[in-house]
Amino acid sequence: MSKYTLNINGKRQAVDVEADTPLLWALRDALGLVGAKYGCGAGQCGACTVHIDGAPTRSCLLPVSNIGKAKITTIEGLARDHRHPLQLAWQELDVPQCGYCQSGQIMSACALLKQHPKPTDAQIDEAMAGNLCRCATYTRIRAGIHRAAEIAESAKHGKGKA
Repeated sequence: MSKYTLNINGKRQAVDVEADTPLLWALRDALGLVGAKYGCGAGQCGACTVHIDGAPTRSCLLPVSNIGKAKITTIEGLARDHRHPLQLAWQELDVPQCGYCQSGQIMSACALLKQHPKPTDAQIDEAMAGNLCRCATYTRIRAGIHRAAEIAESAKHGKGKA
């Protein structure tokens, strides 16, 4: 076992794990941050998505020893008050069905909206292609991303929730 200090959601946190421990298990088992989910263990489903220095990353594949000083953001750190535009849109439109994949969906959508504040359907489809939803809520996910873009735009102009 080795001790690693990780920058998670703006706080430095120590974990005592094996070097090859995937970040997902350090988050869930060592730190109790259970928003990222185990889906496939092969980086194919997106349920474990977190941000590493702002980029959506599959935490089930990333060994803790490879993280270094990178900034990790989990769904728990997306917005302290759970009022991120994506979280608001997801609630407003009742996007999830079972909800298992939704933290990964939201984390990927967040990265998309940073690059494309008003994404097209094609941009959404491309950015979200690596996130699987067994309940097939893809239409609601796309609508949620468009709604989140509206909420963010409205907040930028001081109009609150559109």
